[in-house]
Amino acid sequence: MNSFINKDIIVPFNYSGNKENIKKIVVIGTSTGGPRALQEVIPLIPEDVPAAFLIVQHMPSGFTKSLAERLNNLSMLTVKEAEDNEIIRPGFAYVAPGSYHMMVKKNEHGELKIKISSEPSDKRYKPSVDVLLNSLTETQVSNVICVIMTGMGSDGSKGIVNLKRKSNGYIIAQDEKTSVVYGMPKAAVKTGMVDAIVPLNEIADHILKTMGVYK
Repeated sequence: MNSFINKDIIVPFNYSGNKENIKKIVVIGTSTGGPRALQEVIPLIPEDVPAAFLIVQHMPSGFTKSLAERLNNLSMLTVKEAEDNEIIRPGFAYVAPGSYHMMVKKNEHGELKIKISSEPSDKRYKPSVDVLLNSLTETQVSNVICVIMTGMGSDGSKGIVNLKRKSNGYIIAQDEKTSVVYGMPKAAVKTGMVDAIVPLNEIADHILKTMGVYK
């Protein structure tokens, strides 16, 4: 399939370089080929971007912390393995811990926080992109960008449907040519909810343009 971008959907916000407020939540979901692909996206994001990145990489426990550390060493963002109940901050990228789901909730002050849980236990993938996206929809978080990258299976495809219908999220899928396995992106495209199909080397740039950081 040829790359396309639905330019009518992109609505830039007024970017001031102020990290005090989160303007966007960016979800990145990936599986096979993901660690290398993430190294071509996360290091290109400036540290003062008013957004937080939530990364779901299909991995067992014991591997995601080293992935986060490796990305942190390469990146301007602060990249870390997510911890239960920590407040989500702009300029940070949080990697879901292996064998656990990462979700987003609100605390008593209305701040977004991370919830780490082994439930729901009936999901094929843990962590699951669908579980994270559904939590954002349920928490009524707006201004969400979701990027579905290389990987086997269809994780994320159900979540983006809910996100698009209920929160009008912006959905990006990695193209087939640059995907190690065109499973998750293909399933996302088949939903009809994808706004842009983008090669790997243009994903970071497209995220920033969608946020209005630059044109």
